[in-house]
Amino acid sequence: MENSSKENTQLFLKNAVLSMDRSSSKSESSASKEKATFCGGIKIFLGALSFVYFAKALSGSYLKSTITQIERRFDIPSSLVGLIDGSFEIGNLLIIILVSYFGAKLHRPKIIGAGCLIMSLGTFIIAMPHFFMGHYRYEIFSSSSNSTVSISPCLQDRNQITASVLEKSQGKIYAGCEKETGTSMWIYVLLGNLLRGIGETPIQPLGIAYIDDYATEESTAFYIGCVQTVAIIGPIFGFLLGSLCAKLYVDIGFVDMESITITHKDSQWVGAWWLGYIIAGSISVVAAIPFWFLPKDLPRPEARKDSSTSSEQSKFITDDNRDHHVTYPEQVKILEMAKDFLPSLKSLFGNPVYFLYLCSSVIQFNSLIGMVTYKPKYIEQQFGQSSTKTNFVIGLINIPAVALGIFSGGLIMKKFRLNVLGAARLSLAASFFGYLLLLLLFAMGCKNADVAGLTISYQGHPQASRYEPTLFSECNLGCICSKNEWDPICGENGITYISACLAGCKMSNGSGKSMVFYNCSCVEITEFSSRPSSAVVGPCQNGKECPQMFLYFLVISVITSYTLSIGGTPGYILLLRCINPQLKSFALGIYTLAIRVLAGIPAPVYFGVSIDTTCLKWGSKRCGGQGACRLYDSNAFRYIYLGLTIALGTMSTLLSVAVLIVLKKRYIPHNESIVTSGQRGTTSAKNQTDNFVNSDHLIQTTYWPEKETRL
Repeated sequence: MENSSKENTQLFLKNAVLSMDRSSSKSESSASKEKATFCGGIKIFLGALSFVYFAKALSGSYLKSTITQIERRFDIPSSLVGLIDGSFEIGNLLIIILVSYFGAKLHRPKIIGAGCLIMSLGTFIIAMPHFFMGHYRYEIFSSSSNSTVSISPCLQDRNQITASVLEKSQGKIYAGCEKETGTSMWIYVLLGNLLRGIGETPIQPLGIAYIDDYATEESTAFYIGCVQTVAIIGPIFGFLLGSLCAKLYVDIGFVDMESITITHKDSQWVGAWWLGYIIAGSISVVAAIPFWFLPKDLPRPEARKDSSTSSEQSKFITDDNRDHHVTYPEQVKILEMAKDFLPSLKSLFGNPVYFLYLCSSVIQFNSLIGMVTYKPKYIEQQFGQSSTKTNFVIGLINIPAVALGIFSGGLIMKKFRLNVLGAARLSLAASFFGYLLLLLLFAMGCKNADVAGLTISYQGHPQASRYEPTLFSECNLGCICSKNEWDPICGENGITYISACLAGCKMSNGSGKSMVFYNCSCVEITEFSSRPSSAVVGPCQNGKECPQMFLYFLVISVITSYTLSIGGTPGYILLLRCINPQLKSFALGIYTLAIRVLAGIPAPVYFGVSIDTTCLKWGSKRCGGQGACRLYDSNAFRYIYLGLTIALGTMSTLLSVAVLIVLKKRYIPHNESIVTSGQRGTTSAKNQTDNFVNSDHLIQTTYWPEKETRL
C-alpha cells in the first residue's frame, strides 16, 4: 500500500509539474506571439506612414519647384501664385479639427488611406488645365519665327508691312483674346491644391498619435525622427523631378521643338510642369493601399499596459486632471464626443507651455514657409540661374541637409537621454544659431543685371529710376516700338536690351535661337564706335563674380538648413509631452490648424506681395493687362526676402525663450517631489491647489530621470 501510495503521489507530482510546464510554455508562447504581433504591427504602420509622408512631401515640394513655371504659364503675379500655394492650407483648415478630434476615436489607418486617395485626386486635377489650354505662346519678335514675311526690328516705316498682314495678325490676336478671357485655368490648379490639402489632413495628427500610442516610450522620438527623415527624401525627389520637368518644354510632344526660339535659361521659358503632378498623383494612390489592411488598434507595450499615460507625461499631468477626463467606450457616439469638445479646447489653451509653443511655432513657420516657397525664385532672380539648375541644387544639396538635421535631432534626444527641458533647450539653440547664420546671406548677392532703360541708362550709367519712359532714348526714337514687349537681346557691349526694336536694330539674320541683329544704334552709343554693332537673342549673363557668390550662398544655406532642422524632433517631443494623452490627437490637430491658418495661408501671399514690389519690368498679356514679372530689382528682392525671414525668426526665438522659462518654473526638483509624493495621503489636495493652480495639464510631481530620459 505504501509503495502504491508513493507511486500515486509521484505520479500526481509529475502530472502537476507537467501541467505547470505546459501552462508556463503556453504563457511564454502567447507572450512571444503578442510581442511579435506588436513589433510587426507597429513597424508595418511605421513603414506605411513613412511612404505616405514621402508621397505628400514629394507632391508638395514639386509644387514649390513649379512656382515660377505656373506663374509664367498662366501669366499671373507672385501674390496670386502665393494664394495658389496657400490653398493647400485652406483645404487643411476645412476639416482638420473634425479629423483630428473625431478621427482619434475611429479607424485611424483607414482614414489615412482615404486621405491619400483624395490627395491623389487633387494632384491629378492640378495637371488637368494643360490638356484644355492651347499651346503656350511667349512674347517674341515676329521675324524670329519661321515667317515668310521679313520685318525689320526697328519699324521706322509702317509701309514695310502690308495691310493684309497687319489685319491677319490682329485677327489672330483678337481670336486668342476671346479664348483667354473665357477661361481662367489657374483656378483648377487652386482647387486641385485645395483638395490635396483636404486629403493630407489626417496623415500627421492621426499617424503621429498612432505611433505614440503603440510604440515603446523610449522608441517614440526615434520613430518620429525616422518618419520625418523619410519624409524629407520626398522633397529631394520632388525638386529633382521639378528640375527634369523644367528642362522639358511645356508642350513637348505637341509642337515642333525646332520652332521654339527660347531655351530653358530664358525668363519666358515654361517647362513641362504638368508631368510631375501625374507622377506624384500615381505615387499617392500606391501609398494608400497598405492602410486598408492595418488594424484599428495594436497591442500596447508591456511597460504601458497598466497606465494610460507614459512615464514622461505622468510627470506633467495631474491625477485630478486625469480623473476629470471622460473615458469613452470603444463604440462611442458622435454626440458624446462633441460634448467634450469645448472643455478639451479650453483645457489645451489653458496650458501655458502648449500655448506659448504654439505661438512660437506659428511665427517660425511664417518665416520658413515664406522662405521655402520663394527660394527657387530667389535663386533664379538673384544669381541668374535657370529653373532646372535651381531645382536640382535644392533637391540634391539643400534638402538632404534638412533630412540630416531632423535625424540628428532625434538621435541627440535618444543618445543623450534628454528630457522635455533638454528638448526645449535644443529646439531653442537650433533656432537661434540658424537665424544667426541667415544674417550672412545679406552679403551674398549679385548686382542688378545691366538692362538698358531699367537698371542703367542707354549711355551705360547706373540709374535708380523705374519709370517706363526711360525705355525710350534718342537712339531709338525713330523706331516704332512697344514698351510692353519682353524679348531681350544681348548687345556685344554686354548690356541687355528689352527688345531688338528698343535697341535700334535695323537688320537681322537667321531665325529662331541663332538669330543675330545688326546695325543696332543704341549699342553703338555705349561702345562709342561708328562700326556696325550687333546683338544676339537672349539676355546677357551676370558678371564673373556671380557664380562664386552663388557657391558661397549654397554653403551657408546648407549649414543654416541643417541647424534649423535639428530643432524639429525635439519640438515634437515637447508638444507631445506637455499635454494630456487623451488630448494628444486633438492637440496635434489644433497645432496643425494654427500652422495652416496663421502661417501656411498668409505667408506665401504677403511674401509674394512684398516680392512683387521689387519688379522692374512686368510682362503684358495678349489681351492687355499686367502679366508675370520679367525682371526684379536684385538688391531690393534680397533685402525684402531675407529681411522678412530673419525678422519673423527673431520673434519666434524670443517666444521660445519664454517657453523654456515657463517650463523651468513648473518643474520641481527630485528631492522635493519625493516629499510631495510621501505626503500625498494627507496633503495631496492642499499641495495640488497651491502648486498647480492654473496649470491644467502641467505637473511638477515625481521626477524619474531613468524613465524620463529614454527618448
